[in-house]
Amino acid sequence: MVLHSRRSLMSGAMLWAVSTGFGLSPQTARAADSSVVPPPVPVLTRQHDIIAVNSVSIEQPLVALTFDDGPHPVHTPRLLDILKERGVIATFYLIGRSVRAFPDVARRIAAEGHEIGNHTWSHPELWGLGDYDVLREIDRTNEVIWRTVGLLPVTMRPPYGAITRYQSRMLHDTRLLPTVMWSVDPSDYRRPGPDVVASRIITKARSGAIVLAHDIHGPTVDAMPATIDGLRERGFSFASMSSLLGWGKWGKVQMAALDEPEWPDQDD
Repeated sequence: MVLHSRRSLMSGAMLWAVSTGFGLSPQTARAADSSVVPPPVPVLTRQHDIIAVNSVSIEQPLVALTFDDGPHPVHTPRLLDILKERGVIATFYLIGRSVRAFPDVARRIAAEGHEIGNHTWSHPELWGLGDYDVLREIDRTNEVIWRTVGLLPVTMRPPYGAITRYQSRMLHDTRLLPTVMWSVDPSDYRRPGPDVVASRIITKARSGAIVLAHDIHGPTVDAMPATIDGLRERGFSFASMSSLLGWGKWGKVQMAALDEPEWPDQDD
């Protein structure tokens, strides 16, 4: 299985997540007391043997809406309003430096029940980096998310899908993070317009699909009401990445292996 393009075939992973409530950002902690050393960031400990995923083989009519490159100070809150109004849970792959810049938006994402994944610190093409720099991108992002929302990402998505098979294996072996790609790409970064974005997602979706979109683009957010309504008309419900993979809701402390996937019966 080769992992050299945006649409390479991958498969998923088990997880263990830690939750302790909201935390202070490192900047806030230092400002409050420069002598205070922030507590260490927890690490994922749940062993698994699957490296990555771009869709999930299930019969249930479930799809995962995933949004990259946020949080955005204007478009992400608009999207959260739409998701809340329609009762939809999504997964947000956040850039670490944007979490640092807009912590309140990141906190709202988590507080409203959405999942947060790791989308690196500065959005580089990972396949051009060595192991040290890849891990630094991941670790800095995990830290700022942990200290901002009090939860750890349990999956990561490489910017542009630019990652090698070796790098995905390395992230699994060293950080227990699976790589999440996608099976539905409306190419919203090309700004084709809300109607086109919605139509592409609705027509291409299949059970177990992972939909790629970007909440930094206003037209993409504009497309979401029609997208959600159209998918529901086709009989689909919505799940977070963790739920789509059968892991249960992101943020729950999972101390034991899940013997069988726990598929949600309705929108998660």
